[in-house]
Amino acid sequence: MKLGLGLYKHILTDDNFRFAKQAGATHIIAQLVDYIKGDSPTLTKDFLKGWGTTQNQGKLWKYDDLVALRKQVESHGLTLAGIENFDPSHWYDVLLDGPKKKQQIEDVKTMIRDIGRAGIPVMGYYFSLAGVWGWTNGPMGRGAANSIVFNASKIDVQDPVPNGMVWNMTYDTQAAGGNIGSISREEMWGRLKYFLDELMPVAEEAGVKMVAHPDDPPLPVMRDTARLFYTQEEYEKLLTVNPSPNNGFELCMGTVQEMVGSDVYAMLDKYSKAGKIGYIHFRNVVGKVPHYREAFIDEGDVNMVKALRILKSNNYDGVLIPDHTPEMTCAAPWHAGMAFALGYMKGAMQAIESE
Repeated sequence: MKLGLGLYKHILTDDNFRFAKQAGATHIIAQLVDYIKGDSPTLTKDFLKGWGTTQNQGKLWKYDDLVALRKQVESHGLTLAGIENFDPSHWYDVLLDGPKKKQQIEDVKTMIRDIGRAGIPVMGYYFSLAGVWGWTNGPMGRGAANSIVFNASKIDVQDPVPNGMVWNMTYDTQAAGGNIGSISREEMWGRLKYFLDELMPVAEEAGVKMVAHPDDPPLPVMRDTARLFYTQEEYEKLLTVNPSPNNGFELCMGTVQEMVGSDVYAMLDKYSKAGKIGYIHFRNVVGKVPHYREAFIDEGDVNMVKALRILKSNNYDGVLIPDHTPEMTCAAPWHAGMAFALGYMKGAMQAIESE
């Protein structure tokens, strides 16, 4: 098991690479697009109105830029283990089955080839129209820590996705009014199959594992669009859509735990044995849909030490990242929250390794 830290585009900095190293991390998962408003590295904003715009972020990732990032990470004694999430402006018509679908799928193929050439082994993605949506934040965590909360009773869960938006981001600020309409589960599975069938041969050739994040919040329908991975059983169907050895899970333990009827330990056990987990979002929650909150790593419903023991017993050699965590009351809320999570993970991993 490897300890990692996930960083968004605007915090992929030397200072934060040093922070990761100081906290005991050895690997970085990088996002090359920002999904938040403002300058804070935290995710705990009001997400009801969307994460912002991809305008001016939509430049395709180039080989030279990917190599430069890898070398910058390596200069701090860290390893760039993966990229997480395409910019919605890269593939919105792949998700929407729109007129630019074929052009955009070719662009994504080019980026996967360049990710492989740059020596980056994993690409995480989230195949959804509504994306992560409906979260709010407040002093709901232990000690009134600022924490992400989802409560379906407090929002209009089926508020439609407006035209010009996908994945909770605006890719076209000039889009006409109206919304994208109702999208069925059959349509979404068809779009996912097209995506995987086109991408997997390229990923295999490039040596890149493509791993999918589950739906968060894990509801069957959100914003009048079907969700694919809203239960453990539906998430596991991913592997039946395309049998490629490069098809796998970006397994978010918090999201799986939020699902009704889920068994996060069984999923970790089965797929770490099978080698189908690219990397893990190692985070904890209290509650399940329709109402849950994100928790400090040691206070939620998942026994994180039990989870680590399962991974150790199966010789899982992938990366675990905190993903996100409640903020702590100090001058650097995000860094303190992450330092707490990383320190817990480091200590638990060392203890288990010595057993």
